[in-house]
This record gives sequence, structure tokens and C-alpha cells, in this order.
Amino acid sequence: MPDLLTIEHLSAGYGEAVVLSNVSLSLVEGQALALLGRNGMGKTTLINTIVGVTHYFGGTIALDGTDITPLRPDRRAQIGIGWVPQERNIFKSLTVHENLTAVAQPGPWTAEKVYELFPRLKERRQNLGNQLSGGEQQMLAVGRALVLNPRVMLLDEPLEGLAPIIVEELLAALRRVIHGGGMSAILVEQNAKKILGVTDRAIILERGSIVHTADSAALMTDRAALETHLGVTDHGPRRMGRNTR
Repeated sequence: MPDLLTIEHLSAGYGEAVVLSNVSLSLVEGQALALLGRNGMGKTTLINTIVGVTHYFGGTIALDGTDITPLRPDRRAQIGIGWVPQERNIFKSLTVHENLTAVAQPGPWTAEKVYELFPRLKERRQNLGNQLSGGEQQMLAVGRALVLNPRVMLLDEPLEGLAPIIVEELLAALRRVIHGGGMSAILVEQNAKKILGVTDRAIILERGSIVHTADSAALMTDRAALETHLGVTDHGPRRMGRNTR
């Protein structure tokens, strides 16, 4: 399969601060990539740079062979970059159905198909965005990105702060979208072991650079890599003591 998204020697950040340094990666069409790393290592900055909302210092981003580096965020969205930010960014004064139909673009993903994926949203289709629970708002944020019918989906911490039952619902839905629907995706997540079960490949960032690349299934069982780069042990994330540097 050809590469759908190609990033080469990318450096970016905020203001004059360089957060990402010489990052290169590729995403094959129909593939899902887990973007992992401790807090503050550049994961969200990489997602934001693909979207186009950071300060660009160098390198290129290409979608299906076309250089999108000079394009504004709205043009990137129009040609196939779908984004689910940490803040969700739903229209809280609009109903669920209005949220989905206001941004929809032609393609296989419609409001009705989103309702099939998330039955909770169908039950609440006339509720305003601000009347939804946090988990329902996250489902709506994913649905809004899907009805744009993107070429690639970027999801930044989609499971953060959600109840375990909602986490499982979202993970099941993402598996359907990615493996059943063939959606290309990059997922940022703190809980590595949960997201590795949804993705095909994984990269780990440290201080804005890629330090480890592996198949998701292989990384899932690589105890040394998980502990070294992510602080994950068999008992969960390692707690950093006062004397740990």
C-alpha cells in the first residue's frame, strides 16, 4: 500500500520555541499509528503541526503525495485532515444532529452512520452539546470528524478523563472505524496498552524526537521498551519518586 501521509525532517513549535526536531514518519493508507510518550514530549505538538496550528521551522508534510506544508488549517481539513482535539471543540449551543450536519462533507460517513456507531448519540440527537456528558461529547467530537470524510483522522487523547465503560465503548467504535472501515488514523494516548490494541504501528517521542518505532503488537509485549520510554510496568505506570530524575 502507498504512503498516505509522509512527514520528513519536520521541526515545529510555538513562538520561537522548537518542540519537534527533525521528525520523520509515514502512514500507509488504511493503517493506524499510536503516538506515545510521556507528558510534554511533543505528541500534541506533532498532531497540531499536521493540522497546521503551530510555528513551522522546517521539513515537509505531504498528504497522498501533495505537499500540504504551506496550506492553512481550513484547507488541510478540506482536503482530508480530520482532527479530534483534546478540547473536543463541539458546538455546545447546537444539537447533536446540528453538530453533525453543519460540518458534513460528501462521502460514506453520514450523521446516520455515526448514529449506528454511537447509539447514545442517536438517543440524544436533539440534545444540545452542553447537555451531554463528557463521554458523549467525545463521541460527538469523533462523529464530527468522521462526517468530514477525512483521508486521515488525528485523535489527541480520545480516552482522557472518561469513565471505564465509556473508554471501552470508544475503543470498540475506533476498532470498527479503523479495522472495519479502513480509516487511516494517528492516535495520541497516555494509556499505551489500551491504544496499542487498536493500532498497527507505534512510535514513541522523547523531547520532540522519535526514539522508538515498532509494530503495536510487538511493543505491547516489550516490557523493557514500555518501562524505559513510558514508565509502564506490569503494575501500571511507574510513579516518579521525589529522588527520581
